Amino acid sequence: MFCATKAAYTFAMSLTLLRTYPFLIPLVVLLLSEIVKIFTEQMKTGQWHARLFVSGGMPSSHSAFVTSLIIIVGYKQGLESMEFAIAFVFACMIWYDAMSSRRAIGEQAKILNRLQEWQHLTERLGHSLLEVIGGIVFGAAVTVVGIWLAS
Repeated sequence: MFCATKAAYTFAMSLTLLRTYPFLIPLVVLLLSEIVKIFTEQMKTGQWHARLFVSGGMPSSHSAFVTSLIIIVGYKQGLESMEFAIAFVFACMIWYDAMSSRRAIGEQAKILNRLQEWQHLTERLGHSLLEVIGGIVFGAAVTVVGIWLAS
């Protein structure tokens, strides 16, 4: 009985914290997307994702985080606010970078790894379009649940 009461109290305090500081929700989204990435990697390749907060994988935690951020800013400041516009442009830059620049660097690393033997470069730096969309959907869904729980 005591454990159930303590768990309920901890959950209630967590909701109060999210209600008071809604910008913690994107951090929760970031952590949850990294945990989900471990399981999707295992299902896809049969191997566990090496560690948390590594580039690449499904869902894109960068995309999930910035999606959550723009939803929170839009919810708190309004869709017409300057803060929302800035957050949206920031999110677009992150989504673009995840799919193009970092992905191209990863492709270059693959080629360099074939050409040389002395140092192995990280090849998985970017995301596919599907991984970015997965991050956007995951971030939006968890954020909506977080806002609903906090209100």
